[in-house]
Amino acid sequence: MSVRHALLALLSEGPKYGLQLRQEFESRTGDVWPLNVGQVYSTVQRLERDGLAESDPGDAAQPGPQRRYRITPAGGAELTAWLRTPPGADAPPRDELLIKVLVALRLPGVDVPELLQAHRRHTIVQMQQYTRLKEHAGDDVSLLLVADAQLFRLESLVRWLDAAQARLRDHVAPTGNPADPADRGPAADRAGAAARAAGTAAAHERGTR
Repeated sequence: MSVRHALLALLSEGPKYGLQLRQEFESRTGDVWPLNVGQVYSTVQRLERDGLAESDPGDAAQPGPQRRYRITPAGGAELTAWLRTPPGADAPPRDELLIKVLVALRLPGVDVPELLQAHRRHTIVQMQQYTRLKEHAGDDVSLLLVADAQLFRLESLVRWLDAAQARLRDHVAPTGNPADPADRGPAADRAGAAARAAGTAAAHERGTR
């Protein structure tokens, strides 16, 4: 989620104060992406620095809560370009849950099926929350779109968890434990390599933040 561009979109509707930007951002996203005031003001300051937003004339000397911001022509062009740019996709994917499962497969004493079920239960609870959001959204198209997007995403996650559970059943030794690495063949070697690569990617991503 690009907070920078979301704030530009709000400013494109007309001048707004910082607190107003925060309130409208949260209300329009169904509180899926909560913002704190400091994040709003630091983002708007960077927009000003880059010439994408500006304070209303005469507001420059006012303290933060009293300053009203407006989008500039350059900000409008930036917003239009962002709206038409397809989202980026990491390759390989750096999905946190996938990384956890791949790592857990190689850790002794970890009940991976139970781990999958724990995440499945949590995901079902999230789906119930978004279902309730839809029930109370009325005719608010923005909230309905947010809820639909989250429900589709969570549904696909549940399907992956179920598929992972089934795949584990097909690759578990009769004793109930994963087969010994020496007996698991190339598929296991590829899974281990994927786990190591995913862990390395996650560590690299944390190091670049």
